[in-house]
Amino acid sequence: MMSDKISEEFGKMGEECGVFGIYNHPEAANMTYLGLHQLQHRGQESAGIVTSDGTKMRVHIGMGLVSDVFDDKIIDDLPGQHAIGHVRYSTTGSSEIKNAQPCFVETAHGPIGFAHNGNLVNAVSLKKELEGVGSIFQSTMDTEVIAHLYARSRKPKLHERIVDALCRVRGAYSLVALVETRLIAVRDPLGFRPLVLGRLKDSYVVTSETCALDLIEAEFIREIEPGEMIVISKKGVESFRPFPPQEPRQCVFEHIYFSRPDSLVFGKSVYKVRMALGRALAESYPVEADVVIPVPDSGIVAALGYAEAAKIPFAMGLIRNHYVGRTFIEPEQSIRHFGVKLKLNAVRGVVRGKRVVVVDDSIVRGTTSRKIIKMIREAGAAEVHMRISSPPTIHPCFFGIDTPNETHLIAATHTVEEISKFLTTDSLGYMTLEALRTGAGLGPYVYCDACFSGNYPVKPEGVDSVQLGLF
Repeated sequence: MMSDKISEEFGKMGEECGVFGIYNHPEAANMTYLGLHQLQHRGQESAGIVTSDGTKMRVHIGMGLVSDVFDDKIIDDLPGQHAIGHVRYSTTGSSEIKNAQPCFVETAHGPIGFAHNGNLVNAVSLKKELEGVGSIFQSTMDTEVIAHLYARSRKPKLHERIVDALCRVRGAYSLVALVETRLIAVRDPLGFRPLVLGRLKDSYVVTSETCALDLIEAEFIREIEPGEMIVISKKGVESFRPFPPQEPRQCVFEHIYFSRPDSLVFGKSVYKVRMALGRALAESYPVEADVVIPVPDSGIVAALGYAEAAKIPFAMGLIRNHYVGRTFIEPEQSIRHFGVKLKLNAVRGVVRGKRVVVVDDSIVRGTTSRKIIKMIREAGAAEVHMRISSPPTIHPCFFGIDTPNETHLIAATHTVEEISKFLTTDSLGYMTLEALRTGAGLGPYVYCDACFSGNYPVKPEGVDSVQLGLF
């Protein structure tokens, strides 16, 4: 039996998390369930919903996909007009039910639920400090640190207690919280992770991506801005700016890989950005070829851009099996590249005898890319050229993306030529940082590109070589 995280098995960075909240809707739990379905790409380990009918709050969390965790009866048992939900991919804390979100706690201020997308780089030291004064933790997720800080706050108002807690943390957070009669959404001052505000008739919605608004036919109003907190109540939407302003450092990988192409993220169409990245890649690394194929699904749009700019036909030369679970039974007699073949298969009629350009969004360890190249060659490709729509990933992310440490990042220890030789490609081309910023219209100071540059906006705990950016 094989039971690894699918992203580790197939050589991708781990998805982050997705959050959703809705205020003043008669079917709040059902709307949240639908919203979480649209955010499933952001996390497949666990899902949860907290609801409130104005006087009582209820919670249901479980391991697995949204459709595994919820059914009609469970949704019926979550009454109320207000709700928040979460899909999780663990970046802090192991994959266990105790670490599933939303994090729901009873405090002296009353019950509250927190759903968090991001990662707090000082969570370990804060947890030790809180345990030293008597706090007892039930999980290993950093979101519980926020809950404890909130519970200990002596500020008189709800939003002041949340601000009081968040002033102690450093790192990335797009956070939604629910109490009995109010919904709160807040984004960290550097704006690492996306968070948007929408409206559905008399209801307000907050969510990680606009694709979740589309499904429930909600109107996109605007992004919740870096460092902004909104409180939604019977009064409507109130906006607060409780943190000192800073220049944003939004995660560039949201555009390259994590977000869905049909979403607007950081004010830009993810689809258009990926098309532009593909075009820029074709201009930087042209090659004589017969067909451009993507590594699905995240490489598809960049491959379309590459094919358009290079004037080379585009085709789906790799087909993805979308029904691969988190565990599967491995045959007793070994099958070469079993894991990758379970998820991807080459189309012989597309690649046989052809000079093939393969476009993907990133290379992490390199082992999966090597197996894909071998698969394409075995299907009869005459040449295989690989193009990557991001720069070499040479540093880990500490702000909500599950990346290996540097020793397992192939680009941290090998040159492009060495990587190409390991992959067995005829050529390999990565997007440059300059092309990433200019080719896709991404300015050099708006985005966090620490996984490529090592320029961390906030110092992670235990990393002494990067400069601290204070919140």
